[in-house]
Amino acid sequence: MRLWITAAAVNGFLAVAMGAMAAHSLQDILPAEALDWIETGARLGLAHGLALLGVGLLMGRAVGPSRALAIAGWGFLVGTVLFSGTLYVMGLMGWRALGAVVPLGGAGLLIGWGALFAYGLGLRGGSAGTRSG
Repeated sequence: MRLWITAAAVNGFLAVAMGAMAAHSLQDILPAEALDWIETGARLGLAHGLALLGVGLLMGRAVGPSRALAIAGWGFLVGTVLFSGTLYVMGLMGWRALGAVVPLGGAGLLIGWGALFAYGLGLRGGSAGTRSG
């Protein structure tokens, strides 16, 4: 649970920082395409930071270990590092060759959402697998 909440906080922090830099301090330094990469990375990074927070909170409520939640957490974490992280590096360093890594990050994010979907299906009416109260 702590891993996912900590990862959510780091992810959210980086997303806000990178988005703010792209909007305010990098406009005169980087080309528009690089700024777009950073902004896209920040937008998806922030969204998936919230997804990681959700995974952490769900883990805290789960009665026992949940393989689906663990897969979701790792999918979101690895996916965000590869997707957003690569876009940040591409934007800041101009290394276009890293563009091939971005879809791998997207696949990780999709795996995270698929695993969260599987977890949701396994709840059986929304109560099984969670603590009451």
